[in-house]
Amino acid sequence: MTIGVALNPTDPANQIDASVRLAKEAAAAGLCSAWFGQTFGADSPLLAAVVGREVPELHVGTSAVPVFGRHPLVLSSQAQTAQAATHGRYHLGLALGTKLLTEAGFGIPYTRPVARLREFLTALRQLTETGSADFHGELLTATTPLPARVPGAEAGVPLLVAAMGPKALRVSGELADGILPYIAGPRALADHIVPAVTAAAEAAGRPAPRIVALVNGIVTDDADAVRARLTDHLAFYEQIPSYARVIELSGGRRAADVAVVGDEKAVAEEIRRYRDAGATEVVFSATEVAGEAARRRTWQLLGELAG
Repeated sequence: MTIGVALNPTDPANQIDASVRLAKEAAAAGLCSAWFGQTFGADSPLLAAVVGREVPELHVGTSAVPVFGRHPLVLSSQAQTAQAATHGRYHLGLALGTKLLTEAGFGIPYTRPVARLREFLTALRQLTETGSADFHGELLTATTPLPARVPGAEAGVPLLVAAMGPKALRVSGELADGILPYIAGPRALADHIVPAVTAAAEAAGRPAPRIVALVNGIVTDDADAVRARLTDHLAFYEQIPSYARVIELSGGRRAADVAVVGDEKAVAEEIRRYRDAGATEVVFSATEVAGEAARRRTWQLLGELAG
C-alpha cells in the first residue's frame, strides 16, 4: 500500500512555488505521491504537471475534476500534457461535483450526474488511450476531426473517480481504473464501497480497481483540540448528501468523526485499518489544519510507514 499527501499550501505568496516546495518536502520525507484538488482556483492538471516535472521522485494526481463544466476533449488534452510532462507519473481523478457548486458556479443544471459520468468516462477513455474519439452520447459528443494525441503520453492516463454511491461505483468499476473515496472510513470501505466497485470491475472483465482512500488525518498529542479544528474545517461536506451518507456508513455523525487524529501509534493503527478494508493507496489530506509542526510530524510518520 502506497502513501501520499494532498498538497494545500496555506496563504502562499505564489501557489505554484509553494506547491513545489511542499512536494520536495514530501519526497524527502519518503512519501510516494502528491495530489491536488480542483475548485475554481488553480488548474489542478497543470499544477500537477509542473510539480511532477520539478519533483521526479513523486507520482502526482488530481483529486478531483468535476465532470460538469468540463468537456472530455479539453480534459484529455490537459491530462495527456501532464502525463507527458511527468513521463508517466500523472493520475487523473474525476468527480460528480455537487449541485451547489455546479449550479451556482456554472449556471447549469445539476441533472443526471451518473449518466454524465458514464458518457464522460467513455469518451475520455477513447481519447487518452487512442488519441481519437467518435462518441455521440445523449449528454455529450466528442469527436476528433484532428488528432488529439500528445506525444509522450502514448501509454494513456490512469482514470480514477471520486465515487462512493452505488451507481457511481458501478460505473467506475466498469469504466475507470479505480476510485478516490473521501471521508469514507474503513467500515464504509469494507462493507459498501470496495465490494461494489470490485464486483462491477469483475463483471466488466476489468482488472481489480485501485482504491485510493483520501483520509483527513493529523498526528498530534492534543487530539480533542485538533478534531475541533477539523470539525469546522470539514463542515461544508456535511451539507452534501453523498458525503453525509458515507459519514454515517463509516459510523460517524460529523465529517471530523471519520478523521484520523492521534499520536503516531494511533494513526499508524488507523492506516492499517484502511489497508485491511481494501485500500491499495492512502492519501492524507488536511494535514496543514493544525499548523506546520503538526504537518511535518504527520508527514514524517507517513514517510516512515511508506518506507
